[in-house]
Amino acid sequence: MNEKTEEKKSERILNWDGCVNVRDLGGLMTYDGRLTRRGTIVRSDTPARLTAKGWEKLHGYGIRTIITLRTYGKTEEELDFTCPYEDIVTVQAVIEDITDQEFLQKWAVTDLWCTPLYYPDAILRWPKQHAAVITTMGQAHAGGILFHCIRGNDRTGIIALLLLRLAGVMPEEIAEDYEMSLDPYRDELLARNQSSTRKAIQGVFDGMDLESQLRMGGLSQANFEAVRKRLLG
Repeated sequence: MNEKTEEKKSERILNWDGCVNVRDLGGLMTYDGRLTRRGTIVRSDTPARLTAKGWEKLHGYGIRTIITLRTYGKTEEELDFTCPYEDIVTVQAVIEDITDQEFLQKWAVTDLWCTPLYYPDAILRWPKQHAAVITTMGQAHAGGILFHCIRGNDRTGIIALLLLRLAGVMPEEIAEDYEMSLDPYRDELLARNQSSTRKAIQGVFDGMDLESQLRMGGLSQANFEAVRKRLLG
């Protein structure tokens, strides 16, 4: 990877005390040569880890909506936090269902739940839940949006992928963003399954029309355009 690419990536990383996986989704290239805007949408690990200084950084960055991505059937205390700022709206969004036995056996039991190999199945199973998150972003009031799970890798990764795809970001840029959430165990699992991050992410794009899936899930044209406007101006 060349020096310029590394510099571009490092500029997107946000150092908010307490969290270890925060980055701006701005600065990514689209098919038509535009760049996504900085300061509009941020992905992260759980804000429950933020110190007081970390919360100050988050608020100072302009975040005014926080979306917590949850899994139905799981108790996840790591996702519970009290926001110290009254002007920040917090939203709880369930995007997966661990009580779905077929999903449980296919992905959780095999540990492949921590890889993008499960993304196509999840998108097909729960288009309404994923569309609801994008709709929340489209309807959010002024200010930046933060979305997160616990590590900022998997649930956050699937929403980032859908969001960036809607904005027209190139697949290789989306894969590079995903790879910035480091996880050696994930990479080992992918290699064991004759795959890699790049192959798995490209497989999502090759296997289905993501915009159509979100439309089927209830994403309206107005909210689609509102999210694109946030990211592209």
